[in-house]
Amino acid sequence: MKKLVSGAVALAAVSWNLPAQAADMNNYGARAPYTVNQPLNAYSWAGPYLGANLGYAWGSVHNNPAKPSGFVGGVTAGYNWQTGPWVFGAEGDIQATGANDTFAPWKFSNPWFGTVRGRVGYAFNNIMFFGTGGLAFGELRGETFGLSESHTRAGWTVGAGTEFGLTQNLSAKIEYLYVDLANSNFTITGASNGYRFGLLRAGVNYRF
Repeated sequence: MKKLVSGAVALAAVSWNLPAQAADMNNYGARAPYTVNQPLNAYSWAGPYLGANLGYAWGSVHNNPAKPSGFVGGVTAGYNWQTGPWVFGAEGDIQATGANDTFAPWKFSNPWFGTVRGRVGYAFNNIMFFGTGGLAFGELRGETFGLSESHTRAGWTVGAGTEFGLTQNLSAKIEYLYVDLANSNFTITGASNGYRFGLLRAGVNYRF
């Protein structure tokens, strides 16, 4: 009799635990699609992306009073890794610009530039604040009395911004960059000229 009662109690305990174990297995399966360490149903910033942006740049030429400024537009590509709220990434972009200015006989312009940067961000679900910095490169062109001279130089950049997730694949951002393109000796000015400028731009990114 005692053995019969003990067996019944054991069978009831097993039957009670089976639904709970099944629920645990279902929850585990729900985590499978997530490849980053973050809460379930949180917005994911991980993966590759492509984007486009438009903004405005303003700056100054070293050893010359010219202050080139103008609209900027270009394309971006990058990749993010995410662990919890922290987002780490690498990003590159290439930009065409209309930044130019004329002072006395000299006209300076910056036809294009690009950057290759690291990014570190902190995400509050679908809103991310980030800092960025790295390599910059671009062209500074000088003109006077029908003569033209161009130099392509490397430098550095640093900045910060905010990105908003609109859907799981689409996001919008606004960011500020400071760019320093190193000096070159210009024959037409007889001086060492470089271009330093600030850039405020907005853009959209599509993640794959």
